[in-house]
Amino acid sequence: MIDPVALRSLVAVEAHGSVGAAAAALDYTPSAVSQQIKRLETQTGVQLLERQGRGVLLTEAGRTLSEAARSLLADMERLESRLHGDSGETVGTVRLATFATAYRGVVVGAIGRLRSTAPDVVLRPDEIDPWDAVDAVAAGTHDLALVHNWEPLPLAIPDHLEVRDLGRDRADVLVHESHPLAARRSIGVRDVLDEHWASVAPGSICHQWLQKMYADVGRSPRIAHVALEFATHVTLVAAGEAIALVPRLGRGPLPAGVVAVPIVDPISERTVSLVWRSTMTASPALAVAVDCLAAEASRDLRPLSGD
Repeated sequence: MIDPVALRSLVAVEAHGSVGAAAAALDYTPSAVSQQIKRLETQTGVQLLERQGRGVLLTEAGRTLSEAARSLLADMERLESRLHGDSGETVGTVRLATFATAYRGVVVGAIGRLRSTAPDVVLRPDEIDPWDAVDAVAAGTHDLALVHNWEPLPLAIPDHLEVRDLGRDRADVLVHESHPLAARRSIGVRDVLDEHWASVAPGSICHQWLQKMYADVGRSPRIAHVALEFATHVTLVAAGEAIALVPRLGRGPLPAGVVAVPIVDPISERTVSLVWRSTMTASPALAVAVDCLAAEASRDLRPLSGD
């Protein structure tokens, strides 16, 4: 009989392009994934992988098996979720993909809520950019994703995933207290056309939003510093080296000398959402994790209908 655990490894290899990347996504060792693929080859009597440079590709037989495996694994997951729901047991591990500010501003508090509400459910977070987080849930390497997107930039959600919007998070422009804009009640993008910015890395959603703000007025932002952590941006602002667009969620108290000025033209606002596979909707462990994350997020996020 074909091993479903090995099937999941094959699907992960196809999705991630290598045994090593599949192992990292599944939290296995590369050796374990290789052994599972070899076991599948023994069980099926066909070659499933072939070398391509330093990576691997699925053979035609491998692609056929992987396509069937995705449907089979989805059916098994749906059945498992229903059985747990029917039994009333709220137990298990929920693998969560989350972005950095939500990790600080939502996830840490939700872990405490979950410990009190359902102590037999373990929330295991990994920090992953929203685009990759959606892919991780879609591929089955994570059960749940906490994601964001800046309106109106799209975040594509596959049809087999469910979405629950939690609320909206705004960003402010941070400036040094000696900056001419520090005394303003609000600003627009035309007020900062020639400023030097601290930004996250190109390719991220937050960087894309900063670029779009400027594209709408026919300019490009002058990015003086690139750093992954918003905490570094705050430090650069405190030193007078740059200004920064920093979300309120997970930001914490600002240090002396740093002033947050709301930007209202355009309003810099992102929607924060939870995403999971439809096949897991009946899972009690997933449901309680979703509720705890939503409850924690409600403390800091603006209601979807709010101004």
